[in-house]
Amino acid sequence: MLNGFPYLGQDASRPATQRLGENVVLRLVEPFVGKGRNVTTDNFFTSLPLAKALLSKNTSLVGTIKRNKRELPPSVQGRAELFSTKVLKNDKVVLSVYQCKPRRNITILSTQHQHVAISTERKKKPETVEYYNHSKVGVDVLDQMARQYSVKGIIIIIIIIGQSFLLNPLFLSGGTRRWPVAVFYNVLDLAAINAWVLYRSCMSQNIPRRDFMLQLAHALRAEWMASKAPPLADLPFSGAEQSGKGRISCMVKTHCKQNKTSCKCIKCGDAVCGKCTAKVLNVCYKCV
Repeated sequence: MLNGFPYLGQDASRPATQRLGENVVLRLVEPFVGKGRNVTTDNFFTSLPLAKALLSKNTSLVGTIKRNKRELPPSVQGRAELFSTKVLKNDKVVLSVYQCKPRRNITILSTQHQHVAISTERKKKPETVEYYNHSKVGVDVLDQMARQYSVKGIIIIIIIIGQSFLLNPLFLSGGTRRWPVAVFYNVLDLAAINAWVLYRSCMSQNIPRRDFMLQLAHALRAEWMASKAPPLADLPFSGAEQSGKGRISCMVKTHCKQNKTSCKCIKCGDAVCGKCTAKVLNVCYKCV
């Protein structure tokens, strides 16, 4: 995903003469125009004014368009021979009408193809249709990936095997009635997909997306917990306390050679030096 914004309904900043689909596309591709790129759209967004507006910014467009658009000639609404193609051209805009079924045709508007080649296969698909079918899947694949593993709902299944247990996370799609939360969930899902794509590209590692998301979740959790934890110097330690008998030789001697110490073990009372003391942090779960 390269760009996006939440749809909030009627936009007062949109020009009155500009259609909603045209306005949305121009806003989304604004950072990428002028570089000779192509935009693929479906019939909700595709229009002749949009194609000309993008063409003026050195950006081509390929997309399906509804046959009842006012800018299209009436001849595109009639039926033709099966697997036949009709090509219409207006300046640098090409309209391909492909009769894919006896009662249904596909209308493709393109500013990228100035000459439309026809396939020699049985269905004789035009070049514009093949290009559209090849490039349209990006949004569908992204939406499928976001639904497959989503932060909207994660259930941890505990599987008991003998004396041990296995944590198996299941990603389930869930909903919410609070639209800001839904937007936040979608932002997290899309950001995780982008992070996975960039990680595989930069690190040259074919890590499964599920494993990557689990590692990402643990990394984000660890960083947040570390930021919430108090400094080690302020944490109370248990394991040794002042003996009150001055400095005497260590009686444990597991990690030293009879070091002098003024501390004793809080459990057995033996004199213990700093090297032989097991320090345990007394921190509750609320403070971690």
